[in-house]
Amino acid sequence: MLDRDGFRPNVGIILLNHKNQVFWGKRIRTHSWQFPQGGIDRGETPEQAMLRELYEEVGLRPQHVSIVARTRDWLRYEVPDRYIRRDARGHYKGQKQIWFLLKLLANDWDLNLRATSHPEFDAWRWNDYWVPLDSVVDFKRGVYEMALTELSRYLPRIDTHYEARGRFLRHALYQHQPQS
Repeated sequence: MLDRDGFRPNVGIILLNHKNQVFWGKRIRTHSWQFPQGGIDRGETPEQAMLRELYEEVGLRPQHVSIVARTRDWLRYEVPDRYIRRDARGHYKGQKQIWFLLKLLANDWDLNLRATSHPEFDAWRWNDYWVPLDSVVDFKRGVYEMALTELSRYLPRIDTHYEARGRFLRHALYQHQPQS
């Protein structure tokens, strides 16, 4: 399903853990890392497509995440001809995406790259939010930067006071352990 300009509607997913680190998946049999993403099927809303893709690509269900924000409008990228099937050249230009920022409510072990019979990723990792985009295929980098920038203002605040207090208490407890 293409729009009149040759762009396929798509969703992108920025998944955050409790440290505001982002999920990166390694595309099967490549060295390219990316966020989960996928096409919007006919009759689907962007949110429905995002939830479907979230399950298909990383095995998470709606109860595993909360939606923090989404981009206001479509972000577009063009796909170079060398990546377009010959029969689609002249019609297909690229993708237009609505990006979602999600907070993981579940645990890391709830992630499942083999939730369906057609996995997209063969490895995953958590990275800092502003990780360099060198490992993303070059023609998608601009859209990634736009999505990360637009959604960064919605990043949940990490309670550094709580984390620092926890480190202090653990240190104090360790210091006062009886020595044998």
